[in-house]
Amino acid sequence: MGVGKTTVGKLLADRLGVAFRDTDADIVAAQGREIADIFVDEGEPYFRDLERRAVRAAVEEHDGVLALGGGAVLDESTRALLSAHPVVYLSMDVEEAVKRTGLNQARPLLAVNPRKQWRELMDARRHLYAEVARAVVATDGRIPEEVAKAVLDALELKEA
Repeated sequence: MGVGKTTVGKLLADRLGVAFRDTDADIVAAQGREIADIFVDEGEPYFRDLERRAVRAAVEEHDGVLALGGGAVLDESTRALLSAHPVVYLSMDVEEAVKRTGLNQARPLLAVNPRKQWRELMDARRHLYAEVARAVVATDGRIPEEVAKAVLDALELKEA
C-alpha cells in the first residue's frame, strides 16, 4: 500500500513503450465504486474473489506492465499464474509508508492502529511477495523515476 505500484508502473510502461494496466482500477471501473466501499459493503472475501478474477483477466489480456493490489498474492492460484511472468516486489518499511500515505482510514485494512496493522500485513505477505518476485526493489527514500530505473536494471530490460 502506497509503495508506488501505479506511479512506477506507468513510468515503466512509458520507458518500455508498452501499455499500463492496474487491476485495482479494473475492479473500481467494473464495480462502479471504490475498493474501500467494496470492503465495507461486501467484505474482504468478496473483494478477494473480484481481485482474483481481475488479475487472471489482466494477465490473459494484457501484454504490458501490470500493477496488482497488495493482497493479490494471498490467492494461491494467482501466485501460480504469476510464476510465469517477471514480477517485481516493490518494498518499503513502515516509516516510509507513514510518510507516503499517512496510513489513513481510506485504506480498509488499516482502519484501526494503522502502523501495527501495516506491520502485521507485511509480516503475513512479505514471504508471498518474495515467492512470486523475480526481483525485489526497495523504494525507501527514492523518487519514482529512481525506482523505475532500478526495476529496469533488476530485470535487465532496455528502454524503448
